[in-house]
Amino acid sequence: MPIPEDVTGDEIDKDVRQELQSLPKGLAEDVAKNLVMVARLIDEDPEGAYGYSKVALRLASRVAAVREAAGFAAYANQKYSEALAEFRAARRMTGNVDLWPVMADCERGLGRPEKALDMAGAPDVHKLDKAGQVEMRLVAAGARRDMGQLDAAIVTLQSPELASSSVQPWTARLRYAYADALLAADRAGEAREWFAKAVEADRDGSTDASDRLAELDGVEFVDALDEDEDGNEDESGDEAEGLSEETSAEVEDDVEDEADAEDEADAEDDVDDVDDEDEADAEADTKKD
Repeated sequence: MPIPEDVTGDEIDKDVRQELQSLPKGLAEDVAKNLVMVARLIDEDPEGAYGYSKVALRLASRVAAVREAAGFAAYANQKYSEALAEFRAARRMTGNVDLWPVMADCERGLGRPEKALDMAGAPDVHKLDKAGQVEMRLVAAGARRDMGQLDAAIVTLQSPELASSSVQPWTARLRYAYADALLAADRAGEAREWFAKAVEADRDGSTDASDRLAELDGVEFVDALDEDEDGNEDESGDEAEGLSEETSAEVEDDVEDEADAEDEADAEDDVDDVDDEDEADAEADTKKD
C-alpha cells in the first residue's frame, strides 16, 4: 500500500521504535511507516488502517507492537475474532495486562457476554492501572446490558470514579455510560442529570452527550444550509410572483392605451365625416342660389 511522502516512521512511540530495533534497519523503517498509517487512519478510515496493519503484520509478525496494532485495526472493523487472536498473541509476547479490557470487549462482540464478565472478575484486573480498571468496569456494565440485566449494569457503573468531581480522561465516557443505562431503565430524569455531567467532562467531544441531552430536552436542530436554501427558494418564488404581477399590469396598461388610441382615431374619423357632409350641403345650397 502507498505511503505518503510526509510519513517517515519517526512519528511512532519511542517504545515501539525500540521494539523494531530487532529488525534490519530498512525493514524496521517500512514497518514503522505502516504502523504510523494505522494510527493515522484508524478513527477516520478503519478499513484503510486495517490494510496497513496487514502489511506490517506480514513484515514483522513477531513484534508485539505490530500484533497489537493489527488487533486494534481488526477491532475497529468489528473483526472481533481476529482482534482477539492478535491481542492474545501480543499479551503472550509481553506478559502485559493492559489489553485485558479490550480482549473482554471482543468477547462481547462475539456474543459471549458471560465470558466478558468472567474476565472482569479475574485476578488480572487488579494489575490494571486506574484507567484500565475503569475500562474494565465499562465492559462489564455493557456485558450486563447484553444479558438484559439493566439494574446490574447501573450498579456496576456506580463507583468512586463516577462519584468523583475531578475530571479524568475516562470521566466523560463513564458518566455517559451511566446516563445511557439509566435511560434504558426508564429513569429519564436521572439520565438527563448524568448526560449533563458528561457534557461538562467531555472536553474533546469523545461522546455525543450534548446531542443526547438536547434530545431529552426536546430541542430540535435545524440545518442552517437547508434553511438558507428554503429561504432563497421562497424569496425567488416571491420575486417571480412579483414579476408576474408587474408583467400582467404592464400588459393591461398596454391594452388600455391601445383601446384609448383606437377610440381617439374613431372620434377623429367621425369629425371628418361631419365636416365633409357640411361642405357638401354648402355646395348644394350655392348651386341652388
